[in-house]
Amino acid sequence: MPERFNLRLADSFMLAPTVRHLVFEREDGQPFAFNPGQFLQVHFAYDDGKPTKRSYSVATVSEDTTIERVEIAVSYVEGGAATKLLGELEHGQSVEASGPYGRFCLMPNDANQRYILVATGTGVTPYRAMLPGLAKVMAERDVKVVLLYGARNEAELLYGEEFEAFARQHANFTFHACLSRGARPDPRESDRLGYVQSVLPELAPDAEGDIAYLCGNPNMVDASFTALKEAGLPVAHIRREKYISSR
Repeated sequence: MPERFNLRLADSFMLAPTVRHLVFEREDGQPFAFNPGQFLQVHFAYDDGKPTKRSYSVATVSEDTTIERVEIAVSYVEGGAATKLLGELEHGQSVEASGPYGRFCLMPNDANQRYILVATGTGVTPYRAMLPGLAKVMAERDVKVVLLYGARNEAELLYGEEFEAFARQHANFTFHACLSRGARPDPRESDRLGYVQSVLPELAPDAEGDIAYLCGNPNMVDASFTALKEAGLPVAHIRREKYISSR
């Protein structure tokens, strides 16, 4: 069941010019239990006092699903109330939160041969949290994993170096950085140019063997969902999480 608690900012750094990585600890000293892929909600009020909330996928990488530090990535939204709150939050300050929520997780009864993970922007954060679980299923049943991650340029590839390192360590994991504004100065062989949905056909999605996860921009999620459905994937094997920017 979701809990309500206060989170104190313990650390932070800029992941990209407009994305901040924040590391929180619970004020009550209790650990946070979640399944990788789930999200939490930050509760606050607009300037007029009206209560509101924003959802953020947990990005923490851990072998254990009970964690001491809760990590999230927050995008800058011009004029956004959450941007003002979390973009200006200083170390030691706190926010009210609740969670975990969501079912955008690896399922224990999956019997697929391959996972296709598709993301844009901060939609890649749940996949970061899933890395230990993916390593486990790759080892246990030789499943393959392909991550297509769309960004405009190299500077906006959140956690890109971590995914590249994970790919070097695990032969069954492939990471494609899909860059829509042109190649990076030092291109990788696995890089692709264009939007993630334009790269999907290269993977030859298989209706019998694939399960897909889509997370990020709603337009990307909808386009990729349509492409995968047309390739024959059952709707139950296309798991979606849309990230909508709110002011």
